Amino acid sequence: QVQLVESGGGLVQAGGSLRLSCAASGRTFSSYVMVAWFRQAPGKEREFVARIRWSGGNTYYEDSVEGRFTISRDNAKNMVYLQMNSLKPEDTSVYYCAAATNSRGDYDIWGQGIQVTVSS
Repeated sequence: QVQLVESGGGLVQAGGSLRLSCAASGRTFSSYVMVAWFRQAPGKEREFVARIRWSGGNTYYEDSVEGRFTISRDNAKNMVYLQMNSLKPEDTSVYYCAAATNSRGDYDIWGQGIQVTVSS
């Protein structure tokens, strides 16, 4: 059974940093085309944050996190990370890791989510 598990969330003050990790079990990330981070705040729809293409490492970010967040991968550890710097209260959300088996961005594997809370 394929599972994605997020870790590294928590409470941080505005301006601080957190690094989220996403671990895959049952299947290696190299078998996916793309891995992404999404987030969902209370009362809001889930939104895209960042994604990385496993082959080549090309990355893409949502405008509001560009320059503050960095998505990266570690092939040897079968991990994906989201380094979040200069955090703002509006970054408060549940963050989800997801993987797509095609380049259309059909994310068919999702983690359970992890809470990130940024205090002002």
